[in-house]
Amino acid sequence: MDSLIPFTTSGSLVDCVDRKMMVVLRDGRKLIGVLRSYDQFANLVLEDTVERIYHTDVYAERWQGLYLIRGENVVLLGEIDLDQEDDIPLRQVEWNVLEPYHKQDIATKKKKDEYKAGVLYEQKGFCKEGGEGDGY
Repeated sequence: MDSLIPFTTSGSLVDCVDRKMMVVLRDGRKLIGVLRSYDQFANLVLEDTVERIYHTDVYAERWQGLYLIRGENVVLLGEIDLDQEDDIPLRQVEWNVLEPYHKQDIATKKKKDEYKAGVLYEQKGFCKEGGEGDGY
């Protein structure tokens, strides 16, 4: 049983080093880069990182370079399949074209989440915790 412990923690990331990964953060940002290093807290170092935003059937990327991510902010980490990466049915556009639409999407989602939290609080007795913007 003790031999399985490293594979249930950040030790399971050893096979992901030097591979292209997508990281989804607690604030909703999506980062794509090459995983270069990690530690026991699942803090990550991504190289050649881009931030990607989406709206309907288009996406845009903004160069970020070397990126250090605190492990507690990681919601999802997944490997990019290099063979299928170019086959995605989305069209790439410039960041400044897509950013206003993306910000509108975020604002709309925030309003819906606030409304839902209000209904849950008033009608179902749920508490009003998690107001830090943590959607996960």
